[in-house]
Amino acid sequence: MTVVLTEKSGTAQRSAGHSTPPPSSRRRPGRERTFDDVPRWQIYLPLGLYLLFTLIPFYWMLLFAVRPAGSTSLVPWPMTGQHFSKVWNERSFAVFFQNSMIVGVATLVATTVVALAGGYALARFDFRIKGAFMLALLCSQFIPGALMLVPLFEIFRNLQMINSLGSVVIAETVFQLPLSIILISGFIKNVPVSLEEAAWVDGCSRFTAFRTVVLPLLRPGLIAVGSFAFVHSWNHFLFALMFLSEQDKQTIPVGLNTLIGADSVDLGALAAGGVIAAVPVVIVFAFIQKWLITGFSAGAVKG
Repeated sequence: MTVVLTEKSGTAQRSAGHSTPPPSSRRRPGRERTFDDVPRWQIYLPLGLYLLFTLIPFYWMLLFAVRPAGSTSLVPWPMTGQHFSKVWNERSFAVFFQNSMIVGVATLVATTVVALAGGYALARFDFRIKGAFMLALLCSQFIPGALMLVPLFEIFRNLQMINSLGSVVIAETVFQLPLSIILISGFIKNVPVSLEEAAWVDGCSRFTAFRTVVLPLLRPGLIAVGSFAFVHSWNHFLFALMFLSEQDKQTIPVGLNTLIGADSVDLGALAAGGVIAAVPVVIVFAFIQKWLITGFSAGAVKG
């Protein structure tokens, strides 16, 4: 018994003499590398190359837009605004910009309102064809818009809506609704129904409870859906080309197409028009990027 205690005591003394690192500081042979284990250059180098690859086309477009015609300099100096003045005044880009803004804002409002109603119904009510309806919404995302041009054109022609911005707004809203409804439905599911039930107990109607309790919590989702609808309608070329034939009703993507001639292309005017078309989109994403990421991630948690 004495020998055993002595051996244990000696072992304890040897262990005390050699301090072992805590388990958390030892790296296991098979443990995966975490973010802190990766050298920073292995992260920043690929990101920097990707950023450079992305920004070069924008720099090239800005270079052609601000340097004088005929110049071959790779540095935008001296700068000129003649290309912007030409496309804005002579090529009717002021009218195109106004039409695109009307289409974008109207599509944003219509898509958000209808997606709110549809998403709330899918999130809060159970009905027989709910699964089939969700499947139909998902399958509709595989149908390209070009396949629907002929039936849509016939519908709008019978409704006498050709050469009307309303036809483009309706078409854009219809094609934005499936994804928007799915996102809003997933976002509403993350709001506990007990909050609405508490409002019902206090005497609120379903609409009042939704407006005062649920709607304020849906701000990131609404911003994500609305911004996605606005950007898509702002950049979409096909519907505006098919449904709008008069120049004073055309949008910016169609206006950019008019700058490309059969025999020559005015690169300065085309680049200036591209910068004008990109400015609203850049401003939108600069102000809503935080809400956009939150909205898309929250709407994708449940489906």
